[in-house]
Amino acid sequence: MTTKQTPIGSRFGASVTAEEVIKGIDLSDKTAIVTGGYSGLGLETVRVLRSAGAKVIVPTRDYNRAVNALANIDGVDIEVMDLMDPASINAFADKFLATGQALHILVNSAGIMASPLSRDSRGYESQFATNHLGHFHLVSRLWPALRKANGARVVSVSSWGHHFSPVVFDDPNFDRRDYDRWAAYGQSKTANILFAVELDKRGQADGVRAFSLHPGSIVGTGLEKHLSEEELRAAGVIDEHGQPVLDPAKNLKTIAQGAATSVWCATSPELNNMGGVYCENCDIAPLGHDAESDFDLDNESTLTDSGVMPYAVDTEAADRLWSLSEQLIGQKFAI
Repeated sequence: MTTKQTPIGSRFGASVTAEEVIKGIDLSDKTAIVTGGYSGLGLETVRVLRSAGAKVIVPTRDYNRAVNALANIDGVDIEVMDLMDPASINAFADKFLATGQALHILVNSAGIMASPLSRDSRGYESQFATNHLGHFHLVSRLWPALRKANGARVVSVSSWGHHFSPVVFDDPNFDRRDYDRWAAYGQSKTANILFAVELDKRGQADGVRAFSLHPGSIVGTGLEKHLSEEELRAAGVIDEHGQPVLDPAKNLKTIAQGAATSVWCATSPELNNMGGVYCENCDIAPLGHDAESDFDLDNESTLTDSGVMPYAVDTEAADRLWSLSEQLIGQKFAI
């Protein structure tokens, strides 16, 4: 298959922090929206974008929690939005569009992982609904503001977890197959990558470029709340004392290091005139092995493999996911 997945030899590496990535970049005339911007990687992304002068808006389903989390970062606007609630997404987007602002950076950082089976009001599986469909809906509604920027970037925080599963087009919501929390997570993360591939293809004529990324395996973001300490220890991400294992070369990172690739994708001039690629360690990732990986929490090496699965950057699958997503949210993406 043809692919854009060729590393460019970025000047940064696996251990760089988001603060180091943003050094020398002025965002004082830019507006950014960061979903999930009140915890974990999203919170660090917000802090660093603000430090470079960007106006930052954080949508949240828990307003008070966001206010408390962002109390030490001046000048962040907080608005209510729930990625599992289409009406909430529409209301947030309508309020932003009414301001007439251009949107230069949209970081889709919110997500859930390995959760028990639950469904939204439409009956859609929660990980697919939150991690992919909610963001697809949000980007579609914010499209006029992204186009108005004359050079916007949409960044989707995916994961190495996309290795767990391709998008199962015949049954994305586990209506007929047995629910597996890792397969559901993997499918949603593959969808993040495919969305970036197709969004970039359709959006670049309007100056909108799209990226997806793996931030690293990071403890302490809240994403791991559905995992037991035993599972985390077996995966090699915490030690026998419950402390995070840090080894950036193996993608075991701090939150500051994990946010670096998000910030790099959102702001780096190294990516000018590029897009539709999956990144890791502040570089474009190579193509990985053409086979699904069996996730085994007793085999920590599986979490340190690099590269993007071919099915996650397949252009036919990306186009198919776009059509499926329009069908599931009940509206066309008006590009």
